[in-house]
Amino acid sequence: ARGIYQHITHKMTIVQVQTPFTEMPTLKRVHKWVYSFGEGKADGDKSMRELLGGKGAGLAEMSGLGLPVPPGFTISTSVCTVFSNNAGQYPVGLLSQVKQALSVVEKQMGASFGGKDHPLLVSVRSGSRASMPGMMDTVLNLGLNDQTVKGLATHSGNPRFAYDCYRRFIQMYSNVVLGVDIDHFEEILESHKRKNGVKLDTELTYDNLKKVIIDYQDKLH
Repeated sequence: ARGIYQHITHKMTIVQVQTPFTEMPTLKRVHKWVYSFGEGKADGDKSMRELLGGKGAGLAEMSGLGLPVPPGFTISTSVCTVFSNNAGQYPVGLLSQVKQALSVVEKQMGASFGGKDHPLLVSVRSGSRASMPGMMDTVLNLGLNDQTVKGLATHSGNPRFAYDCYRRFIQMYSNVVLGVDIDHFEEILESHKRKNGVKLDTELTYDNLKKVIIDYQDKLH
């Protein structure tokens, strides 16, 4: 929880998944931890940089001004403080607020997070009150799995695109969240390119990518 904000791209949204999600039982008073933005409205503005981080405050300001900012939400920097000061436990009410904010995004985007037919994909980006080195890298395409990738393939009309997104998600999530060295995945990808006699990632076919994904998953297991 490092001042993480949620933001939706043209075809994806954002959600942060941390380990494990345990809410703090000691904080009985429920605070506002999640701040939504999108469709010309926002819970915050540029003056709330300390609470929303630079990116979150900027997105809220632009949305409030009516600029075409894709909908999303910001998890406030205060969550990081609570998490750090209370043995890695999240504050009471955070999970329910995230679920509520995500349901609003689902309605706005006309998609469902985890839905098999028209899945909502989210991208997760970290932010802070001030720019600093060592921030968490972005995770794109959160929401893809063995089932939802089929829905993305059907909805987009491009199976190769869907499975390439899934491949990239597994690689990013494994590296950023699970701490798996990215070189392991690069070696697998290079092996498949050699096997199929191609030099570029883009030359791998839909069927090739499905086999890459299986090898990625085997590596994690």
